Amino acid sequence: MVLTEKYKLVKQLARKFAENEIPQELQDEIEATGELPIEFRNKIAKSGLLGMKVPKKLDGQGADTLAYILAIEEIARVSMVASIYISGANSLGSGPLLLAGTDEQLEKYLAPIARGEKYPAFGLTEPGAGSDAGGLQTTAVQDGDYWILNGRKCFITAAPYSDYCMIFAKTDRSKGSRGITTFIVDMNLPGVSLGKPEHKMGIIGVPTSDVILEDVRVHDSDRLGEINKGFSNAMKTLDYGRLGVSAQSLGVGQAALDEAIKYSKERKQFGQRIADFQALRFMIADMATELYAARELVYNAAVLKDANDPTASMQCSMAKYFSSEMCNHLAYKAVQIHGGYGYIKDYKVERLYRDARVNSIFEGTSQIQQIVIANNLLK
Repeated sequence: MVLTEKYKLVKQLARKFAENEIPQELQDEIEATGELPIEFRNKIAKSGLLGMKVPKKLDGQGADTLAYILAIEEIARVSMVASIYISGANSLGSGPLLLAGTDEQLEKYLAPIARGEKYPAFGLTEPGAGSDAGGLQTTAVQDGDYWILNGRKCFITAAPYSDYCMIFAKTDRSKGSRGITTFIVDMNLPGVSLGKPEHKMGIIGVPTSDVILEDVRVHDSDRLGEINKGFSNAMKTLDYGRLGVSAQSLGVGQAALDEAIKYSKERKQFGQRIADFQALRFMIADMATELYAARELVYNAAVLKDANDPTASMQCSMAKYFSSEMCNHLAYKAVQIHGGYGYIKDYKVERLYRDARVNSIFEGTSQIQQIVIANNLLK
């Protein structure tokens, strides 16, 4: 896809922010502590990146999906962790609000996200309901003007940093996925607690934990959308989440290719650069081709999503499936090209390899994307 000057500027500004504000020293600190420093989170807030997809009237940037994808790609090229923090605010955390929020809810909850004053989480996954999201067991029982929520959410990205969480709960257990409702839950409400942050393989710096709900009273004014219509809200939101992961995959893939090219030109064996060996040249050619194909697929899906194309949901799944597998392939090959050095933490490809692995798992595994694609083609 040939980008217009407007989109080229978005890429340029995002790349400048990433390269200037996320130096290697900061990345090493995040990796060592497992935390995103508050000073850096404040920088992200001031940059406007947290509100890219939020309308301008709500203090956001009012950017379209392609612009958002371009920015996430450039951030992820430098830091997957930072890109997830930005993506969470623009897709999963704010998506349900953009889709179903009332004017009052948008002003109360979405505008502060855009300003960087508040941060949201997305509470769908449960210990027994991962790929089978419709099988969630969290319940919400109406009690006058309130709803009483009980349940446990798991693998909730950035939960320890979040001020509120979009919780999906069963309001009619007899209806399965058609009996789910969405609630905006303040993380400071009585009965809300967090599990211990998980020790993960990669994306260290964005804490992931359980969100536990014990007789949490949520006012009906914080019910998001219609009763029993929450599952549709979740699935539509996941389209944007999958595009965010696709963009992160492009960034990680580009970084892996960059590192492989750089190292192959510097490393010498048998009296010549390893870049001069045909086997490695072919590996790099394959890496570049996969990345180029994924980028076209992702950018096209973003455009189709904004155009409300009837195939957009399938295209988002295709983009997520292909790009997440691509970045894993490229990270693997980059480590292979580095040989033993690629297995050492002093080299960037070691971190890329670990960070890439989750992309084919969260926001719907590669196998779930295959199901979505096949269902659309064979219905």
